[in-house]
Amino acid sequence: MTQKTVAPPSNWVAARISKTSDMLDRAFDRGLTGHVITERNGKQVRLADDSTAIEFVSCSYLGLEQHPELVEAAHDALRRFGVHFSIARNRARPAYLPELEDLLGEIYPGTRAVVFGTVSSAHLGTLPLLGAGALPSYPIAAGGVTFLVEKTAHASMQVLRGVLEQLGPVRRFELNNPDGLTAELRAAAAANRTPVVLVDGVGSMGGLVDVRALHDTVTPYGGLLYVDDAHGTSITGKHGAGYAFEAFGGELPPGVLITGSLSKAFGGIGGVALVRDEADLLVLRKFANPLVFGQSVPVPMLAATVAAARLHLNGEVARRQELLWSNAAVFDELTNGALVNADLRCPIRGAHFDDEERAFAAGERLRDAGVLILPAFYPTVAEGTGLLRFALSSLHTRDQLAAAAAALAPALDGK
Repeated sequence: MTQKTVAPPSNWVAARISKTSDMLDRAFDRGLTGHVITERNGKQVRLADDSTAIEFVSCSYLGLEQHPELVEAAHDALRRFGVHFSIARNRARPAYLPELEDLLGEIYPGTRAVVFGTVSSAHLGTLPLLGAGALPSYPIAAGGVTFLVEKTAHASMQVLRGVLEQLGPVRRFELNNPDGLTAELRAAAAANRTPVVLVDGVGSMGGLVDVRALHDTVTPYGGLLYVDDAHGTSITGKHGAGYAFEAFGGELPPGVLITGSLSKAFGGIGGVALVRDEADLLVLRKFANPLVFGQSVPVPMLAATVAAARLHLNGEVARRQELLWSNAAVFDELTNGALVNADLRCPIRGAHFDDEERAFAAGERLRDAGVLILPAFYPTVAEGTGLLRFALSSLHTRDQLAAAAAALAPALDGK
């Protein structure tokens, strides 16, 4: 009896696995990524083999998680509560949580802040309610919604396509094709649907999205704009309100919802959704799935995040922002402005290579020089290409920046 050959499943998981090269496996094998860190001091880390290196991997762009006030706050909470308060936050919550949300209201005036365990859970909790028209400040047309997801928007939003399709059609668009976006907006409006546009504020691999211009484009079609500003949180703006909030002039305009990260430059743990009104906040607290059925942030980390919020309001974050952008300018000068995002108010720099083997070789040279970076290959970047990502921090010293630039220089000269 002849056995039939069964075709592999046609789904996004299978497609992603089948299209991924072996470059990431090789990067793990060669020690370009997957580092085991045993201790750290500023941006110098000690690895499991007892060697030391300068890291450009962490997205803690302001280095706040090493601040003594955060460390002491975590210790105090650990003594008072233990490691974790294992209950859904809607049922009981430690005093740190409402305190944190109140402080976030000061950082983002005119908004209501809802804290989630992660940015991913903020998306999972917020987007279905937004698409269902459950948030009072974000009305939906009678025909429902059409979700328009920017092609490079973070995977934490892309992965929710199956969930979002239960509420309305999901389309993808490219920012560099404005006519394509306009066509999608028109089609949604013609079908009496509200277009909900999903974008990053600061791209995880590079680039800044002009969210204000995008809002102007979406508004005439009755659309809503949902901005994931995880990498833009705290790096700029008054009190560290971040890239997107600053781009909107220090306010949350009608039809805009911003999510941010408390785990990157903010210095703590968690994600936050910023909405316009108390009524929106109450809906999220009552119905957002991760808040109803999921665990809250571990109490010591919640206390540390409260301490981080206070540093946003007392001027410490403003000081560290200045150091961050000074370091970015120095690194741009040392690398002759040749990197992705050079001269942008973005803490990520990238060495892009049209050939992934050359990117891999450059990553090995950096690793041999004691410089840790994040190597990215397909499908994170275009097929056949490679990107070496440098996450800059206010804690990097000029000598550390110079060491990274010197190790990278031969690869840049050969591009």
